Amino acid sequence: MNRARPGLDPELRTLLADMPLNSELNPELLAQLRQFPATPVATLLDGRAASHRDVTVTGPDGAPIPLSIFTPARTDPAAPAPCIYWIHGGGMVMGDRYSQIDIPLEWLDRFGAVVVTVDYRLAPEATGTTLVEDCYHGLLWTADHAADLGIDPARIIVAGASAGGGLAAGVTLMARDRATPAIAAQVLIYPMLDHRNTTTSSHQYAGEPGVWTREMNAFGWQSVLGDLAPDAVPDYLSPALATDLAGLPTTYIDAGTAEVFRDEDVAYATGIWAAGGQAELHVWAGGFHGFDALYPHARVSAAARRTRADWLARLLSQPGSAGSGKRSPGSVYPQHPDQRSA
Repeated sequence: MNRARPGLDPELRTLLADMPLNSELNPELLAQLRQFPATPVATLLDGRAASHRDVTVTGPDGAPIPLSIFTPARTDPAAPAPCIYWIHGGGMVMGDRYSQIDIPLEWLDRFGAVVVTVDYRLAPEATGTTLVEDCYHGLLWTADHAADLGIDPARIIVAGASAGGGLAAGVTLMARDRATPAIAAQVLIYPMLDHRNTTTSSHQYAGEPGVWTREMNAFGWQSVLGDLAPDAVPDYLSPALATDLAGLPTTYIDAGTAEVFRDEDVAYATGIWAAGGQAELHVWAGGFHGFDALYPHARVSAAARRTRADWLARLLSQPGSAGSGKRSPGSVYPQHPDQRSA
């Protein structure tokens, strides 16, 4: 059945015409997609004044959690830098810590930010909250080693795209509830937030090939939910379920009008506003899922990336540079103990 829906931006539509697309994802296709090699680190650093090193963190269940750290060359190494803690996309079933890494590396260039990116375990091999716990413990390690990394612990920004955006939202909820570490802001780029897959936009982009369709979304969620009963899905995994969005740090959310995640992303921003929080929301006309990552030089993509960077510039230029604003009395998101005044 044909369903009325927003069309693609004309420039994006022309570019997308040359891309092979699918309507569904299955174990066989996933295995093929996983064979594509990661972007070589040397390519990421080519022409960039930055160094790179890898560390491995031990998770609470003893599993290794690899992190990559990109550190910019700085004129004043003694001055602590902001940190972008990056969580990659891939529907929770594919990708690695270098996926979409060009986005935060632009912020390394512009703001002198240290970029830490995490290789969380993927579904269906890992299920439930394993993925978000991996991301959280990588963040904990980053905050605990802020001095060694040259990071300002008051300027740690959690960011991610697609599945990484959903995991970033889950990590931020987890950090709020566990009262550590302090997060200055969260940047959620077309985040994957709702396992129910029932919004108007999810139905609009179903039944025909696309970058990420309702059917692909169902496969991704089924892979990570495993044997969880519908009423047992935690909001750390599916943040759209969260009934309390109070006390979150200032938030940036964007999406396209022509994608599955549009409505759940708008609803999440609305929930933050309803709880008295601060969120900036952009829904880009004609943008399909991942448009600015796949075609960064298209006009609407360049506008989306520039607008995000400008928001970060405002955030980082605020007095104190923490970016989290004033917390309301009784907030359940206190400062990290190391940041409290003596």
